[in-house]
Amino acid sequence: MKRRHDRGASSYVLPGAALLLAVTLLAAGGCGGEGEIEQPTPLYGQAPIEYPLQLWDQDREGETLLRVRVSDTGAVDSVVVVESSGYAAFDSAAVSGAWDLRFTPARRDGERIRVWAHVPVRFSKRPRPDTTLVVPIAEGP
Repeated sequence: MKRRHDRGASSYVLPGAALLLAVTLLAAGGCGGEGEIEQPTPLYGQAPIEYPLQLWDQDREGETLLRVRVSDTGAVDSVVVVESSGYAAFDSAAVSGAWDLRFTPARRDGERIRVWAHVPVRFSKRPRPDTTLVVPIAEGP
């Protein structure tokens, strides 16, 4: 495990398998005769979400459900906590890290579009295989 020095001693950057992200995408506005949406794809690399050191030391685990808006360039331009983990430090770490997530942009009829995505962020000390999942869901009224 590597301590992240630029943010002080309050967090650890986890090995890739220890922090799990699953992305469920919500189609923006999808009603009627609109073209089919090509969903954005998460770009992989080291997870930008840090495990809070105090919760790591206390052997705490949890999951925060985020709703993020993926811009037409693939950047995240809005983040909201939909369901708290019950630990403010996990929720804060999830929100902070979500701003650094990157995607290939969604497309409708060949044009890039913005979409909303649910991003469950699981903080776990147990290494697991990569379980990133992308499942399109139509957004309701």
